[in-house]
Amino acid sequence: MKKILMTAIVFLLVLPTFQGLYAQQHPPFYDDIERFKKEDSANTPPANAVLFVGSSSIRKWSDVQSYFPRATIINRGFGGSELTDVIRYAKDIIIPYHPRQIVIYAGENDLAYSDTTTAVTVLLRVITLFDIIRSAMPSVPVIYLSLKPSPSRKRLMPEMEDANKRIRNFLLSRKNAVFLDVYHKMLNANGKPIPGLYESDSLHMNASGYATWQKIIDPYLLKDKK
Repeated sequence: MKKILMTAIVFLLVLPTFQGLYAQQHPPFYDDIERFKKEDSANTPPANAVLFVGSSSIRKWSDVQSYFPRATIINRGFGGSELTDVIRYAKDIIIPYHPRQIVIYAGENDLAYSDTTTAVTVLLRVITLFDIIRSAMPSVPVIYLSLKPSPSRKRLMPEMEDANKRIRNFLLSRKNAVFLDVYHKMLNANGKPIPGLYESDSLHMNASGYATWQKIIDPYLLKDKK
């Protein structure tokens, strides 16, 4: 009994160490990406689809296919991610699908998670991600959705507007790239975020918020050929 008790105590003492080592071995969102890979292995993703990728605004759009019934959609959003994470895993969750079009929403968390991250920082990360995509797929159309004005992050709105302008100007100079402004469509006449587009956390969107996005995205989305 004493041996069993000592073994249990030792296990409890070293467990945090093993957990720490595991965290050091794997970068953020490693498990999410591995889950995507397992899903792809079990069910081959559709070819020539439209890929939606980015943070929780994409991940929580779990019924995105129903919003765009004329296009085949692959959703590879992973909640809490920044542009740096999308960059890190681009070769895992973007390039392998050889999509006909890519829709990206990322950058909001970059500003929210660090006070030292600026609009210029976000722009540079967008450029890095865009260059990665272009190096593998020179002509695939890319849609970049502007940062949205989340009510819970209203203090960041001036920086968001700055980042949106910079990203828009960058993409204007690139072929097969579109910047879609969802930001201003989510503001009321007084320039304040519309609460009715968000869940109770004032961060993530509800069905009305996604319906707003659908109206903006649909004219630019490549549809399946009949």
